[in-house]
Amino acid sequence: MTNAPDAPDALVSAGISAAVPPARLPALRRRIQAVLIATQILGGLGIAIGFALAAVLAKEVSGTEALSGLASTAAVAGPALLAMPLAALMARRGRRAGLVLAYLVGAVGAGVAVLGADLGNFPLLLAGLVGFGAGSSANLAARFAAADLAEPDRRARAISTVVWATTIGAVLGPNIAAPAGESVAGLGIPAAAGPFVWASGVFVAAAVMVALLLRPDPLLTARALAGPEEAEGADGRSLKAGMRAVRESSRARLALVTVAGSHTAMVSIMSMTPVALTHHGADIRLIGLVISVHIAGMYAFSPVMGWLSDRLGRLTVIGLAVALISVAALLAGTAGPSHNQVALGLFVLGLGWSAGLVSGSALLTDSVPQAARAAVQGLSDFTMNTCAGIGGLAAGLIVSQAGYGWLNVVGACLLAPMTLLAVRGAVRRA
Repeated sequence: MTNAPDAPDALVSAGISAAVPPARLPALRRRIQAVLIATQILGGLGIAIGFALAAVLAKEVSGTEALSGLASTAAVAGPALLAMPLAALMARRGRRAGLVLAYLVGAVGAGVAVLGADLGNFPLLLAGLVGFGAGSSANLAARFAAADLAEPDRRARAISTVVWATTIGAVLGPNIAAPAGESVAGLGIPAAAGPFVWASGVFVAAAVMVALLLRPDPLLTARALAGPEEAEGADGRSLKAGMRAVRESSRARLALVTVAGSHTAMVSIMSMTPVALTHHGADIRLIGLVISVHIAGMYAFSPVMGWLSDRLGRLTVIGLAVALISVAALLAGTAGPSHNQVALGLFVLGLGWSAGLVSGSALLTDSVPQAARAAVQGLSDFTMNTCAGIGGLAAGLIVSQAGYGWLNVVGACLLAPMTLLAVRGAVRRA
């Protein structure tokens, strides 16, 4: 049975009357990429404004440090819960519908988080953070939208360019957290909740931009270019087919573990760094600066990771990710009262995350059939965010019971599965 959204008339409604002539593809790629870059800037700003103080706000509302890690758990639970429905929606209706939905859910969630903070209601705050986290689903999915029309030998660079675009908003976000908090002082809202007020408006703006400008839809266009059987048939695009594609490809499994492992290690360490800094006298502005340095490492150098991944191979950059995250854990975990060493460790942690995300995402897209890509990519985002949610929850408990240094030890140990699979893959290729 053919669903209406999968039929050729859906391609017409998306602005695709026929397969795009080869001569038009370069211009189309540039236009789609420009829209994705603009929305990534907004999305990165919205996420970073709120996430910078999420753990601090959770500690204020809950009254205990042990529960502060639940803030990052809730924030990554949002994209984990939304990943599979989002993948199913994109498989049926394209990238535009999914991105708009994710940004709007993020906007509503940010508003609920503000309400929870204002009422001093910790469960309501967590519920809002779950919705707020959905905004990052859009930013994560956008990297795959960039890959839809990219040439295979430039796929990692296409992904990394869109990831890089998040730098502007993401670095700016933590640094305007303090002004955002001050802006709500007269409203009786806790200062740490002010960033979420701003984040809600930013997410709405990103949703409007995607709805109006991301035309034609890159995923539907890629299907039209692949041929009429791909445009009309939905069987190969089901979530079941996506899971089967991962089971049948050792490279896809490595890619999935790489993305999930890198993300979990990064979220676990980063989420509790603000709390660790407060133990050594850091104020909100210094915390914002350290998180900005970390986010610069995550996004600013992603084009370098994309170039390396395309030129040297995905496995090489996966190895680089393991090395960088290990060094980051060593630096941050042994920093003690040295704010500068913590900042350096967080910067290197961001570089390692970037290497793992870009190389893993490109390898995942390379390793499965075009028909199954949207489903597999949704499975990847679900896995990485579920694992990171568990990591964020465990991080708060580890810091409260054993300290920030031991959290970094555990974070480094999370790299073992991806290291093993990468070495096995390299041996097979040798």
